[in-house]
Amino acid sequence: MLGVGAPVEGREEVDIISVLKFTGIFLGGIGAVFGIGLAMAARRFATEVDPRVEEVLDVLAHAHCGACGYAGCQQYAEAVVLNPEIAPNLCTPGGAPTAKAIAHITGKEMIEVEPRIARIFCQGGFSKSLRRFKYEGIEDCRASILAGGGDKSCIYGCLGYGTCSRVCPFEAITMSDDNLPIVDPTKCTACGKCAQACPKKVIEILPSAKEVLIRCHSKDKGADTKRNCEIGCIACGICVKVCPYNSPMVENNLAGIDLEKCRVCGICVRKCPTKAIMDYIPSRPKAFVTEKCNGCAICTKVCPVNAVSGELKRLHVVDPNKCIGCGICTSKCPVVAITGTFNYMGVAKAALRKEKEKTEETEITLV
Repeated sequence: MLGVGAPVEGREEVDIISVLKFTGIFLGGIGAVFGIGLAMAARRFATEVDPRVEEVLDVLAHAHCGACGYAGCQQYAEAVVLNPEIAPNLCTPGGAPTAKAIAHITGKEMIEVEPRIARIFCQGGFSKSLRRFKYEGIEDCRASILAGGGDKSCIYGCLGYGTCSRVCPFEAITMSDDNLPIVDPTKCTACGKCAQACPKKVIEILPSAKEVLIRCHSKDKGADTKRNCEIGCIACGICVKVCPYNSPMVENNLAGIDLEKCRVCGICVRKCPTKAIMDYIPSRPKAFVTEKCNGCAICTKVCPVNAVSGELKRLHVVDPNKCIGCGICTSKCPVVAITGTFNYMGVAKAALRKEKEKTEETEITLV
């Protein structure tokens, strides 16, 4: 033990450079060992990735909306490449171009993509429907429904607090001044997020070509619906009686339309007493009879408003003041002599296909 004032022994001088060299060699050796180990493990447990997965990812919309039924675009890309049963047209935001590209990459059959859109099945905004109480909570439909099922008297209707507009990843839904959702058809990709978020389930994803719909969701009796909402379906059955295609039906106090039968003529729209049926065609052009008319008079028989007239075997004419643009005469004309209506192009194309098939059958018979 050294006493006070005893000399202090100094330590030997440390060679910093040698220490650093040793440390560097030591750490480098450990790094090399672990690196080799990781490389061997990666090689041993490596999973081969089909290069087509990356190709599919490149053409997807990358909205990660879940419309395809998978958690994300990566999962769908892997599924559509590796599973022969997964269709190439499930990416609705990408539309037909994406579906064609995926079909080409995967070698699958291209299935035509029918354009779809979100439809709102309620027209009872704040000014047209009654409220049971004043809701002062969070302006969110999912929150308001916790308060006794919502403040709306109609328990089936849109609550109007804009949850659907906020969850839409494409900003395709806005709220009207009457607190009803408005879908922008140019932005909507039919991803279905709004339909999933709606607690009242008044949003459905439907073919955009079906433009005549009963925009009501109420299953209350007619008298109750009329009391709760000015524009709800009262199940009167008039649409069933006037439809020439037997498309509407009434079940559980609510009218519905069979989309397979509906030809979008719009007659039910004009006859509905409460205006619960919506026509999404902004304007219906009138029918016009061309010189191809053979005077068969079928159009005069099928016109629901007696707008067509003419003598047998002579050119017929359409009264534009009576014509409602339903397109029934266009679809029934055997010589495709009626133009102008919204469905003319479809009828004309169908006639060309039919004529082509008939020609091919004749050629086969001759051979």
